[in-house]
Amino acid sequence: MQLKYINMVAIGGGHGLGKVLNTFSELGSNLTGIVATTDNGGSTGKLRNETDCIAWGDLRNCIAHLAGSKLGSDLLNYRFKHGDLENHCLGNLIFHALEQLEVKPIEIIEIVRRLLRIDSRLYPMSEQPTHLMAESGDKTIIGELAVDNLRQMPESLSLTEKVYAPNRVIRSIQNANVILLGPGSFLTSIMPALLVEDIYHAICLSQAKIIFIDNLGEEHGTCSKTDLNERLNWLKTIRPNLNIDAVLSSESASDIDLSNCLHIKSNLNDSDVSYRHNEVKLRQAIYSIISQGVALAS
Repeated sequence: MQLKYINMVAIGGGHGLGKVLNTFSELGSNLTGIVATTDNGGSTGKLRNETDCIAWGDLRNCIAHLAGSKLGSDLLNYRFKHGDLENHCLGNLIFHALEQLEVKPIEIIEIVRRLLRIDSRLYPMSEQPTHLMAESGDKTIIGELAVDNLRQMPESLSLTEKVYAPNRVIRSIQNANVILLGPGSFLTSIMPALLVEDIYHAICLSQAKIIFIDNLGEEHGTCSKTDLNERLNWLKTIRPNLNIDAVLSSESASDIDLSNCLHIKSNLNDSDVSYRHNEVKLRQAIYSIISQGVALAS
């Protein structure tokens, strides 16, 4: 299978999606990242508390991963250490300022992408602000930070506002023949975009094959006491029409019981930081799945 036939969409947030985008950046414009925008912590959380805006942190992180310029990447991630701007990231402030000037988030990303000579495409899951909302027992929990601090998996997960994906996001899903979910925080990085109804429906209608990439290390917070099979079955209850074709996990991961789903266990760990995916190993593993005909047909 030649790479020119691969049109890949990767869905997630934060460092996990950044790692995937780095891994497959050779695909250039045939690679699209769809990024979660529900974060409410850190610099992003401060901006969201002050004005009704989307979360910029994960988008900034992904752009920094793909930036052709180290200086450009360092500049976006520069965090102020003193004064009124303490703990704010410069990239978040730039994106937020452009949004206040009534530039749409999609166009903001396009401007920065061109400045940093990034070929791959990046889109927010929505241009409208929303937060995660979970039901756990008799309690309603709102906000990513609160969801991440739950002691057990919630009965349900949704968005506080009904938001819509940009048209370019839907088109990228329709044109994809491979869709990657993860790695990253299961509830707060992978799930948010899947909770946007038109993204969920576009994926379900897509002819693309879906590959779930599991984390290598144990998640902290809500998912810390769940294994891979439990998370996938929980996902099936929340998004029943989402059919995963292949799961890529560590060698020690639990077996899965999803029907018609290939489970590949492999040594994917980086030698420097064991819970991070090695890009070469990850690339080889995904392309191996593709070469088996599981992921696409040209």
